[in-house]
Amino acid sequence: MAEIQRLDKWLWFSRFFKSRTLAGKACSGRKVRINGQIASKASVTVKVDDVLTFPRGHHIRVVRILDLGQRRGPAPEAQALYEDLAPPEEAEAARRKAAADAAEQAAGLRDAGAGRPTKRERRAVDRLQDR
Repeated sequence: MAEIQRLDKWLWFSRFFKSRTLAGKACSGRKVRINGQIASKASVTVKVDDVLTFPRGHHIRVVRILDLGQRRGPAPEAQALYEDLAPPEEAEAARRKAAADAAEQAAGLRDAGAGRPTKRERRAVDRLQDR
Protein backbone atom coordinates (compact mmCIF):
# COMPACT_ATOMS: atom_id res chain seq x y z
CA MET A 1 0.00 0.00 0.00
CA ALA A 2 1.36 3.43 -0.96
CA GLU A 3 2.23 5.91 1.79
CA ILE A 4 1.21 8.92 -0.31
CA GLN A 5 -1.55 9.51 -2.85
CA ARG A 6 -2.70 12.27 -5.17
CA LEU A 7 -5.23 14.61 -3.59
CA ASP A 8 -7.80 14.41 -6.39
CA LYS A 9 -7.61 10.61 -6.36
CA TRP A 10 -8.17 10.43 -2.59
CA LEU A 11 -11.14 12.85 -2.74
CA TRP A 12 -12.67 10.69 -5.47
CA PHE A 13 -11.97 7.41 -3.65
CA SER A 14 -13.60 8.78 -0.49
CA ARG A 15 -16.70 9.76 -2.52
CA PHE A 16 -16.65 13.47 -1.79
CA PHE A 17 -16.79 14.12 -5.55
CA LYS A 18 -18.65 12.20 -8.25
CA SER A 19 -15.71 12.19 -10.63
CA ARG A 20 -11.98 12.63 -10.42
CA THR A 21 -12.29 15.55 -12.82
CA LEU A 22 -14.56 17.42 -10.37
CA ALA A 23 -12.13 16.68 -7.55
CA GLY A 24 -9.30 18.01 -9.69
CA LYS A 25 -11.22 21.19 -10.49
CA ALA A 26 -11.82 21.82 -6.78
CA CYS A 27 -8.10 21.40 -6.14
CA SER A 28 -7.06 23.58 -9.09
CA GLY A 29 -9.62 26.17 -8.01
CA ARG A 30 -7.72 26.50 -4.72
CA LYS A 31 -10.74 25.39 -2.67
CA VAL A 32 -8.99 22.55 -0.80
CA ARG A 33 -6.63 23.01 2.15
CA ILE A 34 -4.21 20.38 3.43
CA ASN A 35 -3.21 21.01 7.06
CA GLY A 36 -4.20 24.67 6.62
CA GLN A 37 -2.18 25.17 3.41
CA ILE A 38 -4.01 25.81 0.14
CA ALA A 39 -3.56 22.99 -2.38
CA SER A 40 -2.98 24.72 -5.70
CA LYS A 41 -3.11 21.64 -7.91
CA ALA A 42 -4.64 18.17 -8.00
CA SER A 43 -1.30 16.38 -8.04
CA VAL A 44 -0.42 17.45 -4.50
CA THR A 45 0.16 14.35 -2.40
CA VAL A 46 -1.65 13.51 0.84
CA LYS A 47 -0.78 11.00 3.55
CA VAL A 48 -2.43 9.45 6.58
CA ASP A 49 -3.24 11.97 9.39
CA ASP A 50 -3.45 14.95 7.01
CA VAL A 51 -6.43 17.23 7.70
CA LEU A 52 -8.38 18.41 4.64
CA THR A 53 -10.75 21.37 4.58
CA PHE A 54 -13.00 21.97 1.58
CA PRO A 55 -16.53 23.20 0.74
CA ARG A 56 -19.27 20.68 -0.05
CA GLY A 57 -22.77 21.98 -0.60
CA HIS A 58 -23.75 24.54 2.03
CA HIS A 59 -21.10 23.63 4.57
CA ILE A 60 -17.36 23.28 4.99
CA ARG A 61 -16.04 19.73 5.42
CA VAL A 62 -13.10 19.11 7.72
CA VAL A 63 -11.80 15.54 7.58
CA ARG A 64 -8.73 13.66 8.81
CA ILE A 65 -7.33 11.02 6.49
CA LEU A 66 -7.29 7.62 8.21
CA ASP A 67 -6.33 5.48 5.22
CA LEU A 68 -5.40 5.80 1.56
CA GLY A 69 -7.78 3.89 -0.67
CA GLN A 70 -6.86 1.51 -3.46
CA ARG A 71 -10.13 1.85 -5.38
CA ARG A 72 -13.41 3.75 -5.43
CA GLY A 73 -15.46 1.20 -3.57
CA PRO A 74 -18.88 1.27 -1.91
CA ALA A 75 -19.86 4.01 0.55
CA PRO A 76 -19.02 2.07 3.76
CA GLU A 77 -15.53 1.41 2.40
CA ALA A 78 -15.15 5.09 1.47
CA GLN A 79 -16.29 6.27 4.91
CA ALA A 80 -13.56 4.16 6.50
CA LEU A 81 -10.95 6.33 4.75
CA TYR A 82 -11.61 9.44 6.85
CA GLU A 83 -12.79 10.81 10.18
CA ASP A 84 -15.22 13.72 10.02
CA LEU A 85 -13.93 16.43 12.37
CA ALA A 86 -16.80 18.88 11.84
CA PRO A 87 -20.01 16.90 11.38
CA PRO A 88 -22.28 18.79 8.97
CA GLU A 89 -25.48 17.70 10.77
CA GLU A 90 -25.11 20.37 13.47
CA ALA A 91 -24.42 23.14 10.99
CA GLU A 92 -27.10 21.83 8.65
CA ALA A 93 -29.70 21.80 11.44
CA ALA A 94 -28.81 25.38 12.39
CA ARG A 95 -29.04 26.47 8.74
CA ARG A 96 -32.45 24.82 8.34
CA LYS A 97 -33.75 26.52 11.48
CA ALA A 98 -32.50 29.91 10.26
CA ALA A 99 -34.13 29.31 6.86
CA ALA A 100 -37.42 28.34 8.53
CA ASP A 101 -37.33 31.48 10.68
CA ALA A 102 -36.65 33.64 7.61
CA ALA A 103 -39.50 31.96 5.71
CA GLU A 104 -41.85 32.60 8.61
CA GLN A 105 -40.90 36.28 8.58
CA ALA A 106 -41.35 36.46 4.81
CA ALA A 107 -44.71 34.68 4.95
CA GLY A 108 -46.41 37.98 5.67
CA LEU A 109 -47.31 37.42 9.28
CA ARG A 110 -48.47 40.79 10.61
CA ASP A 111 -50.74 42.27 13.21
CA ALA A 112 -54.42 42.31 12.31
CA GLY A 113 -55.45 45.61 10.77
CA ALA A 114 -51.89 46.71 10.12
CA GLY A 115 -50.94 47.67 6.58
CA ARG A 116 -52.74 46.88 3.38
CA PRO A 117 -55.62 44.37 3.63
CA THR A 118 -55.05 40.88 2.29
CA LYS A 119 -57.24 39.39 -0.41
CA ARG A 120 -59.16 37.44 2.22
CA GLU A 121 -59.75 40.55 4.34
CA ARG A 122 -60.81 42.53 1.26
CA ARG A 123 -63.40 39.89 0.33
CA ALA A 124 -64.72 39.90 3.90
CA VAL A 125 -65.17 43.68 3.68
CA ASP A 126 -66.93 43.33 0.31
CA ARG A 127 -69.34 40.78 1.83
CA LEU A 128 -70.13 43.14 4.68
CA GLN A 129 -70.86 45.96 2.26
CA ASP A 130 -72.95 43.73 -0.03
CA ARG A 131 -70.86 44.23 -3.13
